[in-house]
This record gives sequence, C-alpha cells and structure tokens, in this order.
Amino acid sequence: MKGRVVLSHGLESGPQATKVSALAEVCAELGWDSVRPDYRDIDARHDPQAIDSRIARALAHAPAAGRVVFAGSSMGAFVSGFASIERVCAGVFLIALPIAIPDYPRAFVAADVPMALIHGWNDELCPVDAAIAFAQSRRAVLHLVDDDHRLGAHVQYCADMFRHFLASLS
Repeated sequence: MKGRVVLSHGLESGPQATKVSALAEVCAELGWDSVRPDYRDIDARHDPQAIDSRIARALAHAPAAGRVVFAGSSMGAFVSGFASIERVCAGVFLIALPIAIPDYPRAFVAADVPMALIHGWNDELCPVDAAIAFAQSRRAVLHLVDDDHRLGAHVQYCADMFRHFLASLS
C-alpha cells in the first residue's frame, strides 16, 4: 500500500455517500488503503462544537506512522483541513469546502502540503468566493465546475481529479 486516505463524508451524509465512495474506488485502483469514518452519531447532536469530535475521529483513523492523505466533502473537507494540521500528511483533497462554520469558533486551516480543491460555481451553502480566496492564498490547485454544493453532476470528475491528485503524490 502507498499509504492511507481518510475519506470524510459531509454533514447530512454517511460513509457510503456518492462522492467519498467514488474516491474510495480510486484509492483501491491506485494501491492506497482508504477508510471512511462514520460521523453520523456526532452529526446527530447538531452542535457546532461537535466538529472537534469529528476531527478527533478522523485522526483516530490515521495510522501513527506512514503516509496519510486527508480528503473530504463539505463538512468532511472542513474536518480534513484541521486533521492535516494535527497529523503529518502527504496531501489534502477538499470538495465543496466551507471556510467557516456558523457558531464554530475556528476559521478553516490546513497544513502546507499539496492540496487540491473542487468547488461548484453555484454552491448555495459554501460561497465560491471564499473557496477561491482560500485556494489563492495557498496557491492550491482549484477546479471550479458549473454545479451546486452537492456536485451531483460532477462525481466522476471529482474521482478523476482525485486520481490525478493521488498520482501526483507518488
């Protein structure tokens, strides 16, 4: 195995969600181990402070040694960034990234590692301008597509870009 990818699903989703499932398939194709933590019990609290529990769970699924990539969609992307600053990682792949969460005291951060973002021009939940500004500040790869927050018309595109991202880490 080339390393482990921790795939984090969004807030109103689960480990079998379409996008993280597509990313898991890419991991298997390219020889990466992947894990999809289940955050649904944490999300049921509807408490922004529970985000810290999500971060802890993502970190618990990262091995103590070896290469790790954090990837996620929406709240899973938010969590992936925070996990990346607490565990050395090879890269971060972020889909439909919220830069801030209402009532959560910390603004988004991520490690200074290879990073790619995919965001919909018509994202009704996470303003595209915030994602652009963040990507620009990090000189991160940013893919903007004509879609909404769910990126339902671009699941295969997300998988293809993730394949390219993982290959670039080899």
